[in-house]
Amino acid sequence: MKGSLAKSILAGLVLKSGLALATPTTTYWTPACTDVQPFGVLHIGMDSYTTVFEKADDGGGDFPTDYGLTMGVLPLEKVQMEIGMDLMEPSDDPLFFNAKIGSPEGAWFPSAPAVNIGLFNVGTRQDVTDQNVAYLMIGKTLPYLGRIHAGPYFGNRSTLLDSDGNPESKGFMIGYDRGFLPTRDAAGNEFNRILVGADYASGENAIGGGGVGFSYFFSRDISLLTGPVWFNSPEINGDWKWTIQLDINVATSNR
Repeated sequence: MKGSLAKSILAGLVLKSGLALATPTTTYWTPACTDVQPFGVLHIGMDSYTTVFEKADDGGGDFPTDYGLTMGVLPLEKVQMEIGMDLMEPSDDPLFFNAKIGSPEGAWFPSAPAVNIGLFNVGTRQDVTDQNVAYLMIGKTLPYLGRIHAGPYFGNRSTLLDSDGNPESKGFMIGYDRGFLPTRDAAGNEFNRILVGADYASGENAIGGGGVGFSYFFSRDISLLTGPVWFNSPEINGDWKWTIQLDINVATSNR
């Protein structure tokens, strides 16, 4: 999961018949997460998705590598915002954008859930990569169990399609994460050494699918996530992939 360390981006890009995904702050494969990148903290992400035990011409091939930057831009406590961009290489149209705004748990009253709205898969080529997916996400921490996030999404009917070329532009996303092995860094900041995350997006389109895996935090600001990702439409995205995701936070001001 990339939650508290914030992931990168979610954008679509055509690769053969499929779309690789980049993301704003996410759980695992989807932005089914209510975390927002903190103000003044730059997130650097590099995600890879590769086939496993497949010949080069089988399994739909690897996705392009996703190089992402995300920054928290709103210096408020109750309302937070992040913006991001991604470079997906190699590809013909590699640049994508995203944004998210929302409130953390307990911002307005003690039992308030986290709520945010966002936009991802904002590509630069009309009717090819401009999926322009808007979503609403609500999240809540469950005692002893971890956090759950869920909400609907709606995309561009001209671009977010099924394998037959028909519009498949709406659905829902759900995510879960839980931290283990709490520890502290030299400055006394607490963080979890291990996080387990899982998520799923409905829809027979490029977004549809999910995964489950874990992140290891070398420090509060550096983590490595790994695990499998599967897809609702192998005709679009190919066979399941294995993902490795490096995440680094860099504070541009004192936290």
